[in-house]
Amino acid sequence: MPKIVDVAERDRIVSEAAWRVMVRDGLTALSVRNVAAEAGLPPSSLRYTFPTQASVRDSAVALLVERMSRRVASHGDSGDGPTARAILLELLPLDDERRVEMEVSLALGAMAATDRDLWRAHQRTHLAVREACAHAIQLLGAPHRELDGLHALIDGLALHLVRQAPGAGDAWALDALDAYLARLPR
Repeated sequence: MPKIVDVAERDRIVSEAAWRVMVRDGLTALSVRNVAAEAGLPPSSLRYTFPTQASVRDSAVALLVERMSRRVASHGDSGDGPTARAILLELLPLDDERRVEMEVSLALGAMAATDRDLWRAHQRTHLAVREACAHAIQLLGAPHRELDGLHALIDGLALHLVRQAPGAGDAWALDALDAYLARLPR
């Protein structure tokens, strides 16, 4: 009897394997063969769905954006300051899952300057973060002109959280975000 394959589950496994390869070995190590090995699958089983490095990368980016968007959406469309803050916290690497996502985003962003295809993939994550920041601005009742500053703050905090010394904690980032939100005009 032929084995029934859950395509969505296999794609998730492959995308998460791609994340691990990117974070551990760098974007240049991202290949169908390396990702298949990381996922514990024969490379031939990926060739139909993921024939190229770009297709693996696109799937990994799609999963990243999907997870981040799902977390943000879980806070709803109505609310106030606490809801907006909760949405913004979803964009920061405050746990292992979000830390890996940020590492993947940073790997893509670092090489995007010289690779047009990577730039398009990186833009998907960039725009997803921006949309979440815009949603938070709307919930806060702050003027839209504040979007650029909030987006820059979130990107900066995320970068510093990922690159800080292990065990440094994240209270400083939460304090910086709270201070910024308190100063926003309403």
